[in-house]
Amino acid sequence: MADEPEVQDNNEEAEGEANEQAAPKKSKKKLFIIIGAALLLLILGGGAAYFFLFSGSKQEESIVDQVKPAFFYDLEPITVNLSVVGDEDVKFLKLIISLEIPDEEMVAIIEPRIARVQDAFQVYLRELRASDLEGSAGIFRLKEELRRRVNLAISPARVDNILFKEILVQ
Repeated sequence: MADEPEVQDNNEEAEGEANEQAAPKKSKKKLFIIIGAALLLLILGGGAAYFFLFSGSKQEESIVDQVKPAFFYDLEPITVNLSVVGDEDVKFLKLIISLEIPDEEMVAIIEPRIARVQDAFQVYLRELRASDLEGSAGIFRLKEELRRRVNLAISPARVDNILFKEILVQ
């Protein structure tokens, strides 16, 4: 019976040695996985950084090349009475407008027709109420309607945009 504990000790030692040999194999495998994952992350991160830092410059250059120069034609200031409903006080609207045109040659087409533009603006603006001009949506509708009317008045020429230099409702 005295020999039995020694056999068990030998078995325990053998198992301990097997565990020690298995542990380095598992730790080496984990180490390779961690190193591989780290390298993969570095490669992907470097590729993403290169893409974001260096690929945008070509697009920006092409966008700058595509931008056309803008030309502006300033109209005389416009002051009109706004439409009054009920017991409201009389209100005035003062606008200073600039027309954005595609090229300077359009000025020669617009200038002889400027009386039509002013008439179209006056007729439309006198029908507005102060409540029609409230908020950014009201100003946007005003801008789009004036652009539509000026393009009708100066046809076949066209205006790209209406720019408000001053809007005053009093």
